[in-house]
Amino acid sequence: MMNNLFSVFDPCTGMLSMNWLSTLIFLMMMPYKMWMTQNKISFMMKAITNTLNKEMSMLMKYKGTNLIMISFFLLIMFNNLMGLMPYVFTSSAHLVFSLSMALPMWMALMMFGWINKTNSMFSHLVPNGTPGILMPFMVMIETISNIIRPGSLAVRLTANMIAGHLLMTLLGSDKSMIVLISTLIIFISLMMFELAVAVIQSYVFMTLMTLYSSEI
Repeated sequence: MMNNLFSVFDPCTGMLSMNWLSTLIFLMMMPYKMWMTQNKISFMMKAITNTLNKEMSMLMKYKGTNLIMISFFLLIMFNNLMGLMPYVFTSSAHLVFSLSMALPMWMALMMFGWINKTNSMFSHLVPNGTPGILMPFMVMIETISNIIRPGSLAVRLTANMIAGHLLMTLLGSDKSMIVLISTLIIFISLMMFELAVAVIQSYVFMTLMTLYSSEI
């Protein structure tokens, strides 16, 4: 039962498995005219990116970083939404996908901060007003919390996507027609909830990464 349950997250289904190509499947949903003429999709994308850019500009003081964060948001959101469709591999439900974005970005920010702004990075290890006797402990706590940031970002995104998919798999595993009809309302409600989670998790990933980078 458990093997069948978790097989929906198996990235390898054969010798020539191309499941990971589903990460780019959202490009097929965009018509080619989107890149040349104005349409409803391009207007919607511009409205989303402009709103996110205004929000992050209040937190981020470095120019150009907003483009990276918005790209993360769109990539994660599209993968989360496409993963809810039948027979589409959910790449965002794997640590390989989320950690490959969080870890390089975190390492780049840390290298930039410690090389160019060493004093500022040291000052973040000891908050203002900390008693002298607690300073060594605060340095240890802040260091550990800083190190686990990419892991917490990756696990948060992966765990939320896995939880919803497992619950929907459990609800759809029973072949009895009576049970399926009785759980139809619950399944539809869960699907709407998963749509909200798909967008919220991409927004949370982008916002937390922006907050982490704004501390440098």
